[in-house]
Amino acid sequence: MSFDFTTAPDRRGTGSLKWDKYAGTDILPLWVADMDFLSPPCVREALARRVAHGVFGYTQPRAETIEATLAWLRDRHGATAEADWLVWFPGLVPALNVICRAFGASGDEAIALTPVYPPFLTAPAFSNLKGVSVPLALEGDRWRVDPVRLEAAFTPRTRLLIFCNPHNPIGRVFSEAEVAEVAELCARHGALFCSDEIHADLTFGPSRHFCALRMSGAAAARAITLMAPSKTFNTPGLACAFAVIPDPGIRRTVREAARGIITEINAMGYVACEAAFRDGEPWRQALLDTLRGNRDFLYEFTAREMPELRLRPMEATYLAWLDARGLDLEDPVGFFEKGGVGLFDGKLFGPGGEGFLRLNFGCPRPRLEEALRRMKTALDRR
Repeated sequence: MSFDFTTAPDRRGTGSLKWDKYAGTDILPLWVADMDFLSPPCVREALARRVAHGVFGYTQPRAETIEATLAWLRDRHGATAEADWLVWFPGLVPALNVICRAFGASGDEAIALTPVYPPFLTAPAFSNLKGVSVPLALEGDRWRVDPVRLEAAFTPRTRLLIFCNPHNPIGRVFSEAEVAEVAELCARHGALFCSDEIHADLTFGPSRHFCALRMSGAAAARAITLMAPSKTFNTPGLACAFAVIPDPGIRRTVREAARGIITEINAMGYVACEAAFRDGEPWRQALLDTLRGNRDFLYEFTAREMPELRLRPMEATYLAWLDARGLDLEDPVGFFEKGGVGLFDGKLFGPGGEGFLRLNFGCPRPRLEEALRRMKTALDRR
């Protein structure tokens, strides 16, 4: 079965957050994390059937949706879960905010390993928690968790640690030993381990993703795993995600904190989730081939044409973390916008992100090639 990853859909005029940011300009948007690919045929066909039904009332997940989700966890991640462990959310950002609200009081602390996806930094603040940033260590070309620095960050007021695996934006897939070490530190200090694994199905190898649901012992008892089909199958606008919470007490606390804030999930989100998990694997494999090719092209182009931009190995995601510190630019985002390319400013990812840029290469190759040519031209004209 073949799929089209070469056609670039025209997203202008569709209310696209990604494209409307630069409406009326000639700037190619490679900033926010959604892809410029059509979603899988199985998802579009399932949505069309649901639309044809014509009634869009309050919706709960069908038994088939839950079965497809549990089967995906089992078959793709070797993780056994039960139906009542699933807590549905309209996205992982609302989930992060509810979890911070559920487990912290004003002045309590939440740890994040930085640089990291910005909601990891804002969610604690929205619940009056103190966000504690622990920078990842960069050794040569590899980012890693510094366990000594991390343990020193725990205090009696630490309530949770928000983990990102695979990591956005650095592209690391943390090993089982690394995940266990962080989770065990949380257990030792009585903190919750919240693992955001939204990019778990976008790994390139050789490292394999280790799902937090596979942990055992005290670490597993204090863990929440967050997942969604949205990044993998390009359905973020359908607002459907889920937390997997084995412990009944933690699960009850999360549901109580969500009461009155999180209502029924989008009916179309459930449909897309079920179709993607049940029938989307062939498309996902083809997507991975496309992304791997784009990543390798990005490696080659930057090394050959823009060596001042350093790009370290990426094990997952369609998000490249460009080290622009060697360019000595006061405003690297503004510089490349003037050159016709919109990127995400690394300083928004917290300590350790200053001087970096995030580039989304989840798009047809010609669009990526054009963006990189524009970046090179901008640099050549300095």
